[in-house]
Amino acid sequence: MKKRYLLLLFAIFGISASGQKTTDQKVTELLSKMTLEEKIGQLVQYSGFEYATGPQNSNSATVLEEIKKGKVGSMLNVTGVEETTAFQKLALQSRLKIPLLFGQDVIHGYRTTFPVNLGQAASWDLGLIEKSERIAATEASAYGIHWTFAPMVDVARDPRWGRVMEGSGEDTYLGTQIALARIRGFQGKGLGNLDAIMACAKHFAAYGAAVGGRDYNSVDMSLRQLNETYLPPFKAAAEAGVATFMNSFNDINGIPATANQYILRDLLKGKWNYKGFVVSDWGSIGEMVPHGYAKDNKEAAERAILAGSDMDMESRSYMAELPKLVQEGKVNVKFIDDAARRILTKKFEMGLFDDPFRFSNENRQKEQLNNPEHRKFGREFGSKSMVLLKNQNTILPLSRSTKTVALIGPFGKETAANHGFWSIAFKDDDQRIITQFDGIKNQLDKTSTLLYAKGCNVDDQDRSMFAEAIETAKKADVVIMTLGEGHAMSGEAKSRSNIHFSGVQEDLLKEIAKTGKPIVLMINAGRPLVFDWASDHIPAILYSWWLGTEAGNSIADVLFGTVNPGGKLPMSFPRTEGQIPVYYNYYNTGRPAKNNTDRNYVSAYIDLDNDPKFPFGYGLSYTQFKYSDMILSSTSLKGSQTLTITVNVSNTGNHDGEEVVQLYIRDVFGKVVRPVKELKGFQKIFIKKRESKTVNFKITPENLKFYDNDLNYDWESGEFDIMIGTSSQDVQTKRINWVK
Repeated sequence: MKKRYLLLLFAIFGISASGQKTTDQKVTELLSKMTLEEKIGQLVQYSGFEYATGPQNSNSATVLEEIKKGKVGSMLNVTGVEETTAFQKLALQSRLKIPLLFGQDVIHGYRTTFPVNLGQAASWDLGLIEKSERIAATEASAYGIHWTFAPMVDVARDPRWGRVMEGSGEDTYLGTQIALARIRGFQGKGLGNLDAIMACAKHFAAYGAAVGGRDYNSVDMSLRQLNETYLPPFKAAAEAGVATFMNSFNDINGIPATANQYILRDLLKGKWNYKGFVVSDWGSIGEMVPHGYAKDNKEAAERAILAGSDMDMESRSYMAELPKLVQEGKVNVKFIDDAARRILTKKFEMGLFDDPFRFSNENRQKEQLNNPEHRKFGREFGSKSMVLLKNQNTILPLSRSTKTVALIGPFGKETAANHGFWSIAFKDDDQRIITQFDGIKNQLDKTSTLLYAKGCNVDDQDRSMFAEAIETAKKADVVIMTLGEGHAMSGEAKSRSNIHFSGVQEDLLKEIAKTGKPIVLMINAGRPLVFDWASDHIPAILYSWWLGTEAGNSIADVLFGTVNPGGKLPMSFPRTEGQIPVYYNYYNTGRPAKNNTDRNYVSAYIDLDNDPKFPFGYGLSYTQFKYSDMILSSTSLKGSQTLTITVNVSNTGNHDGEEVVQLYIRDVFGKVVRPVKELKGFQKIFIKKRESKTVNFKITPENLKFYDNDLNYDWESGEFDIMIGTSSQDVQTKRINWVK
């Protein structure tokens, strides 16, 4: 009884059972000592001076002086032990010696770069994705970084939007599972560990639905669609304890996300009870002025802080305007205190008050300079992110003893480009990164010859190199074409209206095809591209994305069969831009198109099939998988019962391989229309040749829930189709009835 009483007292007064002050009490005491300007300073974030990821507003001399005065809480784009130490020393000259947080866009690796995020999603391998972020956190933290602006968890259905490369594709369920894996990887065993960095769920919210696929553009949708499709990955991230959130640039139904009280106060900090802090995206507070939502920076600062945006990244609005807004009574100081509390709490959790330099350690940084185990993993991850789209006449895998191989295309000898967009540049990248040419050459037999011709540039009309490429192809037994989009053609501010091969690449491909040589086409990209001619005329196509540091080795491993590709598309690939947006889980209509030939008075194009060129979940293998014996535990269920589904998957080919078994459901009738199918589970399994495995799934009423027009989240009695297969278009289906 006495022990319980003491524990109660400790809880009331914020003291742990060991007699130590809790983090909450430490923050409270610190806040009591801070002036209004010092509190607001914690809400200010500036970029470093050598590398910027947005339009910079800060004067370097002024920033340094403000840091010394305790008027800056965080810096981004400050990396490396030397730099972070120098900036932290400045912060410790302030009156209260509050340390800085160092943030960085660690998006798909740090020193070791992994495939671009959409490529990672194509692996459908949550374990590999989590491990990649563990490695990224280990490397980044060794360079003095505390915080990454990742993962991007936006659901995106428009490949014209350049930032699709940074996310996990079109599906809410898959995107949610990947988001959780990334958070686990970044934050490890918990904040405060030296190999853990703070993760950031972005962009809150619905950024992936920007009108026209144009970056920074508006979003206009029903609250039901917002809650059902775009918010679940964020809600899951909040529940998983992600350290921070980042606002999106877009408005949602006319209210900029940076000042949107519905998503920030009502949902995130209200209904979801989120305890971390929210950072604006670069300048997004000040950008509400040109957005037409605030008349000046003062009003923008007022609306942002009241809505729940805690930290101002690079717009200078908070520092300049919040003191006046508090003095004028327009902003209650409690909002400043709440924001500062959330930020200071993370600094305590990271252990920065105990040792501000604990992440800036020269020895740790040297250890991560070129970690061979991390490179080995990068090679594996790259090979398992590639997607085999076509393999007519079983051209792949290639034989290492092929007498003469020609590598043709603008990406064959690229180095740093293999990073893809949103990567950290290092001075020795040209020496560290494995080119496609070198990766292939290293795996060919010594008696074989590898020829190379660039053929063309990435994005111009120069055909002067065609002749050399054609002659090179004629000398070869097999031609590997490496085409696509430049590494900086997808990413932030990289929206494209035309997502075909840029420049004259397709013309080059057509000329090489005229030689009659067997061709393997590798497509390097950060987004789905349109390549209808190639998909109809080229016998073998591998989608290789941008694979990172070990790109050349990863590609060669797949080309020569060391790795059997098992990737599946996380986005539907359109036939042409006129189809966009095209995605698998669409709503049916009152006049659905029954096939691609009868287009009269149905929901169809008169000049194009409705179906994508390659559907969500699609991907081939060097072997073949057969699905059989799909069994349901019941076709009639009641209440909270669990439905068990089993299916037999056989590897009927001649190679061991991995298969992603996908589970979809359809609510046949509802009070609001439901998608034609929804992904509700998947398992990636390895099956040896000529062997079989039984795969089990379980469905509960929780998997059947949806939002109605009043935003009630529940399920209803009715018929449901249960589908299992190898892609969203290739499934077996059985119908059940489920009554509440």
